[in-house]
Amino acid sequence: MILTLTPNPSIDATLNLQEAINPGAVHRASQVSQVAGGKGVNVTHAVHLAGEKSVALLPARKGDHFLTLMEDGNIPFDAVSMPGSVRTNTTITEPDGRTTKVNGPGPELDETVQSAISSSLAALSIGAEWVVLAGSLPKGVPTHWYATLVDAIRSASPQARIAVDTSDAPMVALAERLNESAPNLIKPNGLELGQLTDTDGTALEAAAEQGDYSGVVEAARVVVGRGVDEVLVTLGGAGAVLVTADGAWAATPPPTAVASTVGAGDSALAGYILARRAGKDFAEALRQSVAYGSAAAALPGTQLPKPAQVNIAETKVLTL
Repeated sequence: MILTLTPNPSIDATLNLQEAINPGAVHRASQVSQVAGGKGVNVTHAVHLAGEKSVALLPARKGDHFLTLMEDGNIPFDAVSMPGSVRTNTTITEPDGRTTKVNGPGPELDETVQSAISSSLAALSIGAEWVVLAGSLPKGVPTHWYATLVDAIRSASPQARIAVDTSDAPMVALAERLNESAPNLIKPNGLELGQLTDTDGTALEAAAEQGDYSGVVEAARVVVGRGVDEVLVTLGGAGAVLVTADGAWAATPPPTAVASTVGAGDSALAGYILARRAGKDFAEALRQSVAYGSAAAALPGTQLPKPAQVNIAETKVLTL
C-alpha cells in the first residue's frame, strides 16, 4: 500500500480559455471544472487509477465540499477533522498549454489537529510500503514538520520507505535536518533542488533545457551524500534526472502536446514509486516517471493519467 499525506489539500478549480490572457481584460472561460487536489491526493489518485492500493490522509471537516469531490473522484482517503474549510486553488489554462495558478491561503491547523494527523499517519504507515509527504504546509504548522513526521514514521513503521515533495520554507527546514531525518526519496524540481543545496536553481533548470544535466547531478549528489537514497529531479520539458549512490540517469519525454502542467510532477512521482514498488531498476523507474508526467501534461485541467495513456516506449533514458 502507498500512503500519502497532504497537509494542505485543495479544491482545484480550472478555467480553460480559448485565447491568451490579456491582463486587465475580461475573459470568458470555455470550460470550468472542480476536482479534489493537492500533491499527495494526486499521487494517490494516479496510483489508484493504476489499480494499486493507496490511501490519501488529509485534514478536512465533515461536510466540506472537498470530501464530496474526493468521493466523486473515487479517491480513497482518510480525513482528520479540522475547523475551517479546505482552500481553493485556481488554474487558468491558455490554448498553448501555459497555466497560471492562484493558490488560496488555506486554514490554520492548531496543535490538536497536527497531533491527530501525526497519530493517524503513524497508525496507517504500519501497513504501508511507501509513505509520501507532499505539498505545502498550512498556517500554524512549524516549517520543520516534515522532518518530525519522517522520524514518527520511522519509529512506527521501520519497513516503510518515505518520499517527500515540498518547496520553499519546508524544503529549507528539511534540508537543515537531513543528517538525522533524511527521507528515502526526495522529488524536487530544479528550483527546489537549489533550495535544498543553496545553489541557483534557475541556472540548473536553464542548463538542463540545453541538455546539460551536470549541475543538477552535482547538486543532487550533495543531497545523496547527506543521507537521501534517491533524488528524483523533475525538469518540465527537459525530462528528469535521478541520482543515487550507485549512479545518475536522465530521461527525456516522449512527443507531447502539452494541455496543462498541473499534476504532472505528482504523476511523475506516482509513476516512479509504482515502478520501484514493482521491482524495476532505477533507469526503468525513471523512464516510467517521465512517461507518467508527460501523460499528465497532455491531459486538460488536473486530470491524472491511466496506464494506457502512458507512453513508456518513446521515453528515452541515458546514463550520466
